[in-house]
Formats: sequence, C-alpha cells, structure tokens
Amino acid sequence: MSAPTSSSSSNSKKINHSIESRLGDFSADWRLPLLTGMGLVVGCGGVGSAWVLVKLIALMTNLAWFGRFSFVHTTPGEAVVGPWMVLVPALGGIIVGLMARFGSDKIRGHGIPEAIEAILIGGSRMDPKVAVLKPLSSAISIGTGGPFGAEGPIIMTGGALGSLFAQCFHMSAAERKTLLVAGAAAGMTAIFGTPLAAVALAVELLLFEWKPRSFIPVVASCAVSIALRPLLFAAGPLFPYSQIPHLPWWGLIACLFVGIIGGLQSGLCTWLLYRSEDLFERLPIHWMWWPLIGGVFVGLGGLIQPRALGVGYDVIGDLVSSHFTVVAVCTLLAVKAVIWIIALASGTSGGVLAPLLILGGALGWLEGLWLPGGTGLWAIIGMGAMMGGTMRAPLTGTLFAIELTGNVHLLTPLIVATTAAYAVTVLLLKRSILTEKVSRHGQHITREYTVDPLQLARVRDVMVTDVETLPAAMPIEDAIKFFTSDEIRYRSYPVVDEQNRVVGMADRADVLRWLAEGTPEHRTLDDMISDASMVVGYPGEVVADLVNRMVARDVGRVPIVDPETRRIVGLVARRDLMRVRAASRREDLERQSFFGPGSRKRKQTKALSYSD
Repeated sequence: MSAPTSSSSSNSKKINHSIESRLGDFSADWRLPLLTGMGLVVGCGGVGSAWVLVKLIALMTNLAWFGRFSFVHTTPGEAVVGPWMVLVPALGGIIVGLMARFGSDKIRGHGIPEAIEAILIGGSRMDPKVAVLKPLSSAISIGTGGPFGAEGPIIMTGGALGSLFAQCFHMSAAERKTLLVAGAAAGMTAIFGTPLAAVALAVELLLFEWKPRSFIPVVASCAVSIALRPLLFAAGPLFPYSQIPHLPWWGLIACLFVGIIGGLQSGLCTWLLYRSEDLFERLPIHWMWWPLIGGVFVGLGGLIQPRALGVGYDVIGDLVSSHFTVVAVCTLLAVKAVIWIIALASGTSGGVLAPLLILGGALGWLEGLWLPGGTGLWAIIGMGAMMGGTMRAPLTGTLFAIELTGNVHLLTPLIVATTAAYAVTVLLLKRSILTEKVSRHGQHITREYTVDPLQLARVRDVMVTDVETLPAAMPIEDAIKFFTSDEIRYRSYPVVDEQNRVVGMADRADVLRWLAEGTPEHRTLDDMISDASMVVGYPGEVVADLVNRMVARDVGRVPIVDPETRRIVGLVARRDLMRVRAASRREDLERQSFFGPGSRKRKQTKALSYSD
C-alpha cells in the first residue's frame, strides 16, 4: 500500500475544511443583509397599504350608511335601524361577488389561507390584481356591515405587495416567501400596533420554518412599520388596560378553565363555519351570489344587534373597559357568531381576528361575572384564548392581547389560557380554521417544526462498510456477463483500482448500451468508466449534503471515500437514508421506562442505531 502524497494530503485537508466550513447552527449567508434591507422597503409598503385600507373602510362606511363622502371613522352601529340595514349588506355582498367572479377569486375569504396557499403551492408569487382588489373588496364588505376585521385583508394585501416587490428581482421562492411574509406582518403591525404578535404570527402560521434568512427580515419589516405607524395612526395601545391583575392562589386554575372553554368555543365555531360552507356548496346557484345571501343574514342580525356589524373595534374597547350590560353582551355574542360564520362561509372578503376577539372577549366577559379581577380582565383573557385556539397560535394570541392592551402583567394568565385553548383544539380538530380551507383545495399542511434528521447524522453513521466492488481491470466482456447474469444484486457498483481507490461507477444501463452498440474489444472497465460525473461522499459530511447531491444527479448509490487516499470506505444507498428516517421515527414511537418493574432488562437492551 503506497503512502499518500503531499498533494493528496493537501486535497484531503481542503475537503475536510470545506465540509466543516459548511456546517453551523444556521444556513444564513451574505444575502441576509440584502433581504433585510428589502424587508425595510416592504415594511414601508405594508404601513401605506394598511393606511389605505383603513381609509377605504371609513369611506365605504360613510357612503353606505350615512350618504356622505368622508374618511372620518364611524361604525354601522350608529346608523338608524330599519329596512336599509338589511339592504346595505346585501348590496355589498353583490358587489364583492361580482368582483370575485370577474376580477379574481383570490379575494374571497379572510386572506390568511390564501397567503398560505401562495407560499406553499404558488412559489410565493401573487397576482397584481390581488393587491388592488383585496383591499377594495374588503373595504366594501366591511363598510357595508360585514362582521369582519381588517387584519386578514391587510395580511393578504401586504403579502401581495411584498411578493410583487420580490418578483422584480432575481430571487428564489424561499426569498420571495420571506418578503411576502414581511409585507403581511408589517401590515398587521400597522393596523394593530402589535409588532411582536405580527412576528409570532409569521413564525407560527406563515413562514413554515425558523431560519435567520426569514426571521430577521420579518422583524426588520415590523420594526419599520411600528416606527412609521404614529405618523398615520394613533399612537399607543389600541385597547389600553392599565389595571394590574391581583388573582388569588387559584387564579391560574381559573385561567385554565377560561382557556378550556375558549378552546371549546373555538372548535365549535370552526366546525360550524365549515358545515355552513358545505351548505353553500349545495346551493344550485353560482358562488358569485353566495355573498348576497350572506349579506342578507348580516342585515337581519343588524336589526337585532346593530353593534355586531362592521369591524367592531369599539365593541372590543367596551368589553375591555366593561361598558356593557349582561343582556347586551349575550345578544352580541349570539348575533356576532351567527352572522360572522354565515358571511364568512358565503365567500365574501374580510378578516377573522377582530371577530375572534369579540367572540372570545364576550364569553370571557360573561365568565368574569363569577371570577375575581373584573369582567374586563377576563374579556382580555378570553380574547387571547379564542385567538390562540382558533388559529392554533398560542404565542401569537398571548403577545397580541398584551400589545393590544399595553399590559405586560397579563402575560402569565394569557399564556396559560391560550395554551389550554390550543391544547383543546389540537386534540379535538385535525385542522384549524385556516388550514381546513387549504385542505379543501387538495393541499396538506403540517404545522409541526422539527429538525431534519438528515441534518443531524454524519455519513459515517449511515454508510455500509462491507461494499461489493468491481475491479477496474475487469474486461468489458466479463462485465457484460456479470450485469446480465443472475448474480447481479444492484443496479450499479463502484469500480476500484488495485489500491482500492474509486475510479468510477459501473451502471447496468451503461453495460447494456455497450452491448447494444457492440462489445469493445480488449477494453477494461477502467477504459470505459469516467469519474467526471461520479458523485462521491465523505465520512465526515452531513447526510443532508450528500442527499442534495444525490438528488441533483439522480443517483441511488454513492461510494464513500477517504478524502486523503480516495480509497473506498463505504457506500450509501437510498435504503440507508430510509434508516435515518426510521431511527427518528422510533424515537417518537418507542416507549421505555428506566425505573420500576422490568427496567433492568430494558437497560440491558442495546440501543437502536442507524445500522439496525
């Protein structure tokens, strides 16, 4: 066996250095500053689009209910109760239906599922029409009494602006996704003044990853949005609550109870929403007319409780400040739930966050009649629980309620309640109010973030060391006989020289081609095999890097070589990669006890490994 030369030793060091230099906690590169700078630009667009949407809603509300051209904020609840209260939402439904039918059907719904679909199956590319029609249709829907919030539309609109901006540059789908989500989060920050909750929403619902490449630009976008917000909107918390909660020792148990009830409320609303949507699907008319039907129900609800119409931010403020009577809250809870579910199921345009806050806040307010701390406190906790449970985003629900009220002392009660609601809905429902709609379009979403086991394992942990090889000096005639005989076990074999160094891969398809073209005389495998296109792996590299090369070159078996000597030390095939996944799955499913009866026997059991 010859000693390695100085050049091969140098090459080995370069390979090992290259392998180790690619490894780290994160995969960020120097495009991150560029994406962050672009996130700042997108954040400015998110603030502007939020301001335009709010003004459009105010204009449509004034035109529809008071017959005046004004951008002053008002609510449908201030209008005179009468037949016009039924006709206005119905008219708004007709207009939105026509816009969806002849403009873009992407404007239907509350925005977040549409953004998710664009991210997962659309390469994070949005149509320019969406950026125009979504805020306009939402303003018409909400302005004419639709019981929706502005946050869903602005998430869709801000996301569309971020996507359109990204499409002006040479960017990958993952980078476009980052800017799409940055625009969506910036818009939500501008509407509510909740940058932390917007970042949490991005992580829990939209990004489908936890990487610096996406997290940092989104934070930058939200930061510029909250910095510019006072120039266009009122400063400070949207629904200030300054009281410090003083709960008894069993106060967190009460929070747990409110969270469980909120989770049940969330599950019921989600179930009713999609059952209502199923009923609309059975109607013998085009979906363009469904918003008209939804508008009629909205108007009828307005006759019973006018304050159930519109965005309802004033209602949320009154729940927090306890400016309500029991009868009014009960009526509001029932009417708002019914008209929101029917209107949203009809396919009109509007958001879900504000209605969720009202529904959760109203139920929490009623529970607060029997709990210590006041109805306003439990209204806030009910809001967080309803949002965290319905959207399957407990951190977002917690931070959202804290930033809306400006009261960090609510942190512990809120995290207990939102997590309880989250647990209930996760156990009761397979999908959330957001992902169910995506599922109905034929897409599957998983919301669990885990580390890829291929990123944790090294090639030396999974490779097979007992490798069948072919000698480079094998005559072509013998190679043809081997690949056409019953002895063949694999499609391809590593070809090695006398020093056991890999010179190439002999593939059955190549041998059959040589046979069809005529057997070359006096040639060996070494003469016919070229290593120019061969993929090799190294024992110290991460399995995920090797898999990427295997996929790019469409190979199923890769020789593993010593980087210093080039001698073969192992081989990785597709089935070896499956063992990595199997080992990871065993960690989830296999249960053992190490104390108690039978534990001694289990301790003596050999631990499972990748090679088992």
